[in-house]
Amino acid sequence: MLVMAGAPPILAADQLTGFPFQNETLRYRVNWPGGRSLGDVTLTAHKAGDGGWDFDMSTSVLIPVVPISDRYKSTASGADLCSSTLQREISHGTKKVTEKTEFDQKKNRAQRQTLVPAGGGQSEFDLPACGRDALSFQYFARREMGQGRVPPAGKVFFGSGYEVKMDYTGAQDIPVAGKPVVTDHLNVSVKGPASDFSFEIFYARDPQRTPLLIKIPLSIGTVTLELVR
Repeated sequence: MLVMAGAPPILAADQLTGFPFQNETLRYRVNWPGGRSLGDVTLTAHKAGDGGWDFDMSTSVLIPVVPISDRYKSTASGADLCSSTLQREISHGTKKVTEKTEFDQKKNRAQRQTLVPAGGGQSEFDLPACGRDALSFQYFARREMGQGRVPPAGKVFFGSGYEVKMDYTGAQDIPVAGKPVVTDHLNVSVKGPASDFSFEIFYARDPQRTPLLIKIPLSIGTVTLELVR
């Protein structure tokens, strides 16, 4: 399905900034239901010397009683962004967990090991062709959108494996800096071993397919991640 109708033509890569053309850092304000800001999320993409990419996501949300301070690091190789490694450093209040997953794309296998707390054990699981972790997948989705395609449904790994499906609903205006901006709106459904949820993403119609707004419905209301310019 084409999603780039009305978008500006892509120029030579050396004239463009941001992923997938150059390194990129995006910062999002986390807004609680009602509009109160409780923290931020920062996403970084850095092109590696071997032609792959290093991705980083840090989250700092001051939720009462259980503040969240997480960091995720991912490496991916090739134009298809097949995952090489994923490290998750999770801090929810007093709970601290660090785990690393190594992806062997040639053997279609991955090994996940808990580093903190010590003695957390390890496990192995099968991968589809070009298995991707959640960080690599969201950048792969942007690359696909930039080519006029909705990413195909499939399994994405973030600790466990999750079935992810993205549905394009059409153009939708959202306010950015007080002015309406035309975006491409997608609904994302995620189903895992013990979870089943959905959220919305609004992509800018720029060559980078920058995510401008993410809406996550929760029982207490909708949490939004809003790009800070």
